[in-house]
Amino acid sequence: MSSPQTTFLEFLNKNNMAATEQRRIVLEVFLGTKGHHSCEELYVHVSKRDPSISPATVYRTIKLLAESGIAESLDFGDGVTRFECRHNRDHHDHLVCIRCNRRIEVMEDRIEYLQEKLASKYGFSVKRHKMVLYGICPDCRKQ
Repeated sequence: MSSPQTTFLEFLNKNNMAATEQRRIVLEVFLGTKGHHSCEELYVHVSKRDPSISPATVYRTIKLLAESGIAESLDFGDGVTRFECRHNRDHHDHLVCIRCNRRIEVMEDRIEYLQEKLASKYGFSVKRHKMVLYGICPDCRKQ
């Protein structure tokens, strides 16, 4: 598997786009942050590294990272699109608290098996999927 930097460079080249220093910085900052980040949150990190990079550049670059397969967009039901790195990460699903917005990454082999079984039943070949379960976390239920 190639590095995310190589993947991104190949994607830009294939689409006749420039591999600018600003795009490289956004990629590096994105790869260096853990978790799920909105474009605004990522911009805060990027601006610490290079204040000359605009929010629009961060937004456009994260969209390119998603198109290239390096980032994945996530909707946790709060009206904010977040992104997480897909490179070198095992597949996982999410539990989201509808009160405090706590997010828990989960992996359950039985669910993955059932999804594949369901797809097979209908002759469907799954390439990727997202599963987000919304509920109330233990801390919020205590309140």
